[in-house]
Amino acid sequence: MKKVYYLSTCTTCKRIMDELGNSISDFEKQDIKTNKMTFDQIDEMQKRSGSYESLFSRKAMKYRSMGLGEKDLTEDDYRNLIQEEYTFLKRPVFLVADQIFIGNSKNVIEELKTVL
Repeated sequence: MKKVYYLSTCTTCKRIMDELGNSISDFEKQDIKTNKMTFDQIDEMQKRSGSYESLFSRKAMKYRSMGLGEKDLTEDDYRNLIQEEYTFLKRPVFLVADQIFIGNSKNVIEELKTVL
């Protein structure tokens, strides 16, 4: 399976996908804003990453506005928040075979490039 979860309005996602070019041409692409993620999809990402928290973005504007920084969030909370609000997914997320690459850090993208 080759899939990428991304946000089409995110310039960082666009930059990374452009940088990867033809190496992701055969990927299934899911814009998480227009095609909402299911719990099954989120659960699949969690199985590969080891936790829902690893998929969760604390940089989302709603993280601050909802006061989530002051709460002790559980794995169930992370799962539900990601499903309810697409901006809580740390983006982009690439699935390649049984591996997962989460976020836009240089190290993650370089590791993805070596796998591709």
